[in-house]
Amino acid sequence: MAVKYKRVLLKISGEALLGSQQFGIDYDPVVMIADEIKSIADIGVEVAVVVGGGNIFRGMKNSARLGMDQASGDYVGMLATVMNAVVLQCALKKIDVECRVQTAISMNQIAEPYVRHRAIRHLEKGRVVIFAGGTGNPFFTTDTASALRASEINAEVMLMAKNGVDGVYDDDPKINPNAKKLDYVSYDDIIKNELKVMDTSACALCKQNHIPIIVFDFKAKGSLKKIMDGGTVGTYVS
Repeated sequence: MAVKYKRVLLKISGEALLGSQQFGIDYDPVVMIADEIKSIADIGVEVAVVVGGGNIFRGMKNSARLGMDQASGDYVGMLATVMNAVVLQCALKKIDVECRVQTAISMNQIAEPYVRHRAIRHLEKGRVVIFAGGTGNPFFTTDTASALRASEINAEVMLMAKNGVDGVYDDDPKINPNAKKLDYVSYDDIIKNELKVMDTSACALCKQNHIPIIVFDFKAKGSLKKIMDGGTVGTYVS
């Protein structure tokens, strides 16, 4: 079956796993995310995933509250992403999707260490690959980790799955009810206008490596399949 993109990097925020909870991992969103990934893996799309850890621990926010330095807080946040990745891996395996977790921080009893060529080989064999542990370094967010991994695996597009926000707006739609959704925006517009859709470093990395970004609402069921079919979803950044 013809698809618009053969290899994609999907970025999922940790908050997407919260569901109706205030903390932790809810069953329903995990199952929904797994089903959405399966819908495009089944039609031949090579899928890599980066999942955040904000549902368990937010480095910058929680480290200050606990009196930790930022580097230590960021490392705890990286460990939270590994927990989410293993949960998502299990959900995918339950619906017969082959999946591997690779971590930027070595923990061989839990997952493979991140090796670029091995990750690409998994993708070529039709396995979903979940990248956990961020970049392996503090002071970088999972947005930047997503842009980095997308560049390394030669992804054709980076899909930024937002939780309840259906694209990029000219202002914060949660604060300004008159904010307008943008169907298209350039990398430079996001950087120059400081649009709060992703880290500017992640946007700059995608620009440097000519990787378009699609920002969309993951709660809208069938969005991934529609994007692969060439439909217009969310905001296109290039």
